[in-house]
Amino acid sequence: MAVRLFEGQEHASSYLKYRVTPPEELITKILTFLSSHNGSLCELAVDLGCGSGQGTVLLAPHFTQVVGTDISPAQLEQAVKHNSAPNISYRECPAEELPCEDGSVDLVTAFSAFHWFDHPRFLQEADRILKPRGCLAFLNYSLDIELSYGDCSQELNHICKEFYDVLLSHQHWYLGPGSRVLYEQTYNSLQYPVKEWEPSFWVRQVVPLSRYIGMVESFSSYQLLLQKDPEEARRLSTDITQRLLSVMKVTSIETQVTMAVRYFYVLACKPCDSSLNE
Repeated sequence: MAVRLFEGQEHASSYLKYRVTPPEELITKILTFLSSHNGSLCELAVDLGCGSGQGTVLLAPHFTQVVGTDISPAQLEQAVKHNSAPNISYRECPAEELPCEDGSVDLVTAFSAFHWFDHPRFLQEADRILKPRGCLAFLNYSLDIELSYGDCSQELNHICKEFYDVLLSHQHWYLGPGSRVLYEQTYNSLQYPVKEWEPSFWVRQVVPLSRYIGMVESFSSYQLLLQKDPEEARRLSTDITQRLLSVMKVTSIETQVTMAVRYFYVLACKPCDSSLNE
């Protein structure tokens, strides 16, 4: 990886507890794309920047073998601890240097991780390990998560936007204008003729308000603020939480809300007669 984050034990535990799992709808889209171009070959999938393995485990029912990779020992420890699938293994390595043979992998995935990679080196490495007609899938979600509760959703999202605006000022420099821009640029420049770009795919789920707050606190921008000014980070989170509860007219942070997350993704199929390495 080009950037090392999310590596502490406490953050790894928070990542597992609060980060959203890639939705089944998107896993289905990835598998449908793969089967439409790769036939029934589902032998090996490699999930890069797998973190605590939330996305890796979703691939296990569909492949003979799944390998999750990450550079963080703490994240991989969480992944191993919470994985019971016998066909999943984990490796500690960067996404740009994978322990896979040339042309051996059916599917390469990166769930909310591609933006931290050395992009040209990663794409070359993914191309190296993919079989002809093997597929590449990477997805992420935007910061503008929306909340719904009763008749006060508009007020809630106004408060949430204030939260995001503060966090954007602490965004890691490596993200440049934002990960969505990077993913679209990568789609446009990717030299695979068969590819798809989806800029906006909303997924909604009912969660406790505490899950939403914990998820935002797990973001790199909040973690960077926490490192720089712990008191300010905690004050910000507490203030936002109290304002949300006040608008909702409830006192429990375990009150259920509907959380809407906007995903975007790139899917691409390696052609049989060419590669990025030529």
